[in-house]
Amino acid sequence: MKTRKQKVEDAGKLHEELAVVSTVILSTFQGVNAEQETRLRRAVESAGGRYRVVKNSVAQRASEGTTAEALLKGLAGANSISYTATDPVAFAKALTKLAKDIPALQFRAGVVEGRVVSVDELVALASLASKEELISKVMMLIQSSASRMARAMAGTARNLAVVTNEAAKAEKFA
Repeated sequence: MKTRKQKVEDAGKLHEELAVVSTVILSTFQGVNAEQETRLRRAVESAGGRYRVVKNSVAQRASEGTTAEALLKGLAGANSISYTATDPVAFAKALTKLAKDIPALQFRAGVVEGRVVSVDELVALASLASKEELISKVMMLIQSSASRMARAMAGTARNLAVVTNEAAKAEKFA
């Protein structure tokens, strides 16, 4: 059993981590076995985040002064938190995919970029395209517009050259 000093240190470490994250997802873990929890931890870590099971009082104390304070205030029951400072869409995708495989993992709510979101909003966030996908689509649209314009301009010059050549062959300039 942890001493009070260790609990205060744990809360301090969690506070430091929560102070820099952009996304926090609160979930339950009752009914999740050890193998599933290991898979969950690995999936969260591969998405650039952390998964922790913490006591409600420790989570509440650690969240004071952070963006997760509203989410972690007044917790009851068995709770776990997942958090990341990276892309919230990729993080939500990884967790929702895993939640389909582990039915005992139930989301309660979350904080994304300082805003408390519901479970439905988390699922909607997971269905969005990732930041990289959106950037590539915008770049493709910009590139395709530029290439179409270049082809049109080249086509006009080519057509002018063909007409001029035909006119010269027909001796229209003589």
